[in-house]
Amino acid sequence: MSQIVVFSGSAHRPLAEKICSELGQPLSASDTVRFSNDCLQVQLLANCRKKDVFIIQPLVPPTQDHLMELLLMIDAARGASADSVTAVIPHYAYARSDKKDASRISIGGRLVADMLTTAGADRVVTMTLHAPQVHGFFSVPVDHLTAIGELADYYRNRDLADTVVVSPDLGNAKTASLFARLLGVPVAAGSKQRQADDKVVIDAIVGDVAGKTAIVLDDEIATGGSIIELMNKLEEEGCTEASVACTHGLFTGKAVERLRNHPSITEVVTTDTVPPPADWPELQVRSIAGLFAEAIARIHAGESVSSLFDGVDPAHAPPQPKLPL
Repeated sequence: MSQIVVFSGSAHRPLAEKICSELGQPLSASDTVRFSNDCLQVQLLANCRKKDVFIIQPLVPPTQDHLMELLLMIDAARGASADSVTAVIPHYAYARSDKKDASRISIGGRLVADMLTTAGADRVVTMTLHAPQVHGFFSVPVDHLTAIGELADYYRNRDLADTVVVSPDLGNAKTASLFARLLGVPVAAGSKQRQADDKVVIDAIVGDVAGKTAIVLDDEIATGGSIIELMNKLEEEGCTEASVACTHGLFTGKAVERLRNHPSITEVVTTDTVPPPADWPELQVRSIAGLFAEAIARIHAGESVSSLFDGVDPAHAPPQPKLPL
């Protein structure tokens, strides 16, 4: 491990400290300065020559500042003769921009991937991309981690009789089905139409939810609009209550107020890929620092990262004959 150097941007330093604690490595210092003309300058304050450098930075608001800081840190490591530079991006915000669904719009997911590569990243480690095809936007290796095993562990020791896993939309139904198999419960999904960034309509539920308790599983919650719309539809279909789980709990805008005050939501569970809201002590936060630490250790040692998910998710690891229930 002596040849590993880990840095953190300013987006989520507590997560970087947890990852380094799991690794048994110090978090190396860096300095980010904003000049009077609003330009950023980054200096890495540890030797990088012939080292494997890992830079931890989720893309969270202010997203553009944190993206630029990450690019500058990668460039600084490359200029300091690092043997390899890995961008560890627990939340890749631009994964939402994965296609042209209107005339003359940019595909930000591909553009940011190109920027990371141009800056000097040799590898990217991320978790639960909003659109899995974004993985293919990168011209460098990408280790795509998943948190569904960690989230499943939260529920596994409960009485799950009359419980159903519900996906807010059909696009996430495959992941929800896998999550349901891990817990040994049935699955359902909402039929969602997005009318704007913060406005959706769910016009039907595919699957039986009447008289059941739901575990609503989503990859990312921003404003919470989709979840509230889904909860209203579940109530119409006879669902009694729901626990809400997601990997990336951004909780922007009125999300905290919406989710805390909804009478049918019993709890919200997320991970620490992004900083949790300071004013929500009831929020259940599962740490994924151990997963990222193990991935970093395996990358450094030249070992398999996908085997971390044997028996958890065949999309991230070799298919298994049977998933554990």
